[in-house]
Amino acid sequence: MMEYIIIIFGIIALLGTITTYLRASPFDKLIGLAVMMGGVIPLIVLKGYLDVAILVAIIMPLTTIFILQATGRNTDES
Repeated sequence: MMEYIIIIFGIIALLGTITTYLRASPFDKLIGLAVMMGGVIPLIVLKGYLDVAILVAIIMPLTTIFILQATGRNTDES
């Protein structure tokens, strides 16, 4: 049964990787990275590296916020 769970999370991580590779927009790439992390973090926890999973779960949203600020569109038309 555990093999199926690992395969499912691996497929989720692979789909996130493919989405990140194929998209051109930085915002779409961030969504792909989030999907990839959604598949990778449970695999890290299953291997017993809970401290690494916590670190990745903290760093990923923070870097996303900075990347969105850096690539944000200027909607001010003045």
